[in-house]
Amino acid sequence: MYKIVKKQELTTNIYLMEVEAKRVAKSCLPGQFVIVRMDENGERIPLTICDYNREQGTITIVFQTIGAGTKMMAKLEEGDSFHDFVGPLGCPSEFCKEDIETLKKKRILFVAGGVGAAPVYPQVKWLHEQGIAADVIVGSKTQSLLILEKEMEAVAGNLYVTTDDGSYGRSGMVTKAIEDLVGEGKQYDVCVAIGPMIMMKFVCLTTKKLEIPTVVSLNPIMVDGTGMCGACRVTVGGKIRFACVDGPEFDGHQVNFDEAMRRQTIYKTAEGRALLQLEEGDTHHGNCGVCH
Repeated sequence: MYKIVKKQELTTNIYLMEVEAKRVAKSCLPGQFVIVRMDENGERIPLTICDYNREQGTITIVFQTIGAGTKMMAKLEEGDSFHDFVGPLGCPSEFCKEDIETLKKKRILFVAGGVGAAPVYPQVKWLHEQGIAADVIVGSKTQSLLILEKEMEAVAGNLYVTTDDGSYGRSGMVTKAIEDLVGEGKQYDVCVAIGPMIMMKFVCLTTKKLEIPTVVSLNPIMVDGTGMCGACRVTVGGKIRFACVDGPEFDGHQVNFDEAMRRQTIYKTAEGRALLQLEEGDTHHGNCGVCH
């Protein structure tokens, strides 16, 4: 059992939990995720690791209540436990594999949309610990939905907050903030964008125009977390990939976002899943044999 040692409601329907998971905390890196279950018959819920403390053996997760599973999860309190807390899963951020001295020479921009601030934070924090200051844009619809601002400010080189309605920080979408910063003379060697699929799509359209290589994290399309369910099947550079086992990070300029968003919509119903199985054949589950 994995005990919840801290619970905090960050904003409406978005919660933070710190969970005792010593083995996960010992080996995880930014960019990876865990799968949690509340009981032995519970739904498998993949969640990106927001933070970790190796000394205390804890993992921090942030989630938004959307379906039945996450709504039940929000009812758990400090002292309660998860039945399963599996990880770390997925591939770590590409930054973790790079030579530190080479990385220090790069001008890095992170763009976080909504709950995407949670998976962006550990990457920015890791870079900060290596002596690397990255610029960060955090966007939300309105000020009341903004999360992890103070935490991000403590580790970012420069933090730029944007709200769609102009209620706080810069006014407008994160794409406008990117264009504004470049217009102000900022130059970037790489951009990392994490948030809703539609946000990542338009960030990539913007950075492609500005000739900034861009990495996206496709956490939003994961369901099962093992590549077996086929939910996170995505086309990247014309090749079929699965976000949970091949990612979650990919070259954003190579991702077919329109196809991925269509699959997200269709996958929600049994009829839709049957249609996808028919359309995709052997590749629907990554050739695992389930469709046969």
